[in-house]
Amino acid sequence: MRAVIALIAMLSSLLLFLCLLWLTADGSLSTRSWEEETKSATDITPKGLRKLRSPLTSVQLATQTENRTTHKNAIYQLQLASKCKEMQDYIWSSSIKKKRLELASCCDAVHNFIASQNNTALGSNMSYEVDNKKTLLITEDIFRMLPESPPLLDYPFKHCAVVGNGGILKNSSCGAEIDKSDFVFRCNLPPTTGSVSKDVGNKTNLVTVNPSIIAQKYNKLNEKKVTFLENIASYGNAFLLLPAFSFKSNTAASFKVYHTLQEFRAKQKAIFFHPRYLKSLAQFWRTKGVKAYRLSSGFMIASAAIELCENVKLYGFWPFSKTTEEMPISHHYYDNQLPKPGFHAMPKEYNQILQLHGKGIVKLQFGKCDSD
Repeated sequence: MRAVIALIAMLSSLLLFLCLLWLTADGSLSTRSWEEETKSATDITPKGLRKLRSPLTSVQLATQTENRTTHKNAIYQLQLASKCKEMQDYIWSSSIKKKRLELASCCDAVHNFIASQNNTALGSNMSYEVDNKKTLLITEDIFRMLPESPPLLDYPFKHCAVVGNGGILKNSSCGAEIDKSDFVFRCNLPPTTGSVSKDVGNKTNLVTVNPSIIAQKYNKLNEKKVTFLENIASYGNAFLLLPAFSFKSNTAASFKVYHTLQEFRAKQKAIFFHPRYLKSLAQFWRTKGVKAYRLSSGFMIASAAIELCENVKLYGFWPFSKTTEEMPISHHYYDNQLPKPGFHAMPKEYNQILQLHGKGIVKLQFGKCDSD
């Protein structure tokens, strides 16, 4: 874990270090502050005015000349610092644009993230993401379930929060900061009410739903529809995003969620990942070394957010059993249920997230948030 923190610090400070080398390259960086140098060179106190009215000795002349030179050096160094900051902002901005263009060229979340009538033809055979040898005929009934156009057309959102479920969120006091975001993504129907809201917030614009939760917790919505609707009420009018076209076994459960929301006229709307987007995304990250049976929901959403948002901050992304202060934490902020081994490539995913953080493409929250 210490190696991870060291990597983060190195990536974050490398550019600043190069700037400092630039500022000190001529060896003229003063040990006094810029404010001190300016005050010395432009002294308008009574004592300073008396000095100006007195005949100048050769020593005083030399001192004033030195002060003027120091003042010029201070201004020059300030200008260089400003240019360095501009360069840093430009590099980070260029990195974000480059990664956004990379993802857009391969995956195009703007148009392909969500299955819609615009990107899914009536009467076509849709190939499943993972069960790719199997197809699903897009009948008129299925076609009507899809939104006419991609539902996230208000992009780019200014500030987005992608909230993972890591135990590091517990006692983080990040709730208020998360709720200030313009768009909040969550994963797998996590709890957001009660005492946890102080740490994770309440606002939800989109939340993913693993069909296994529908099967195990709500008996495939055969008997527990009311309980399900009561539990998701905390998400307001959020989108419920389901992988209906990832595995053939996911289709029925995902469609059942859609029909249940329609039946009870719920505020929430069921939408579905487009399998073409998920296939392209998996291929993109495979070229970066993330080879897994399937990407995690959090990594999928973080990838989409890079395209859909100007600024992305990740919370609760921490796949370790201890905090940065070596304090033990649970796997999730609400339980300690571990994932199935071998299903996701979590270490490799996290390595990519650290790189994105180091380049300023996303911001990663590691500990407690500043609370007002």
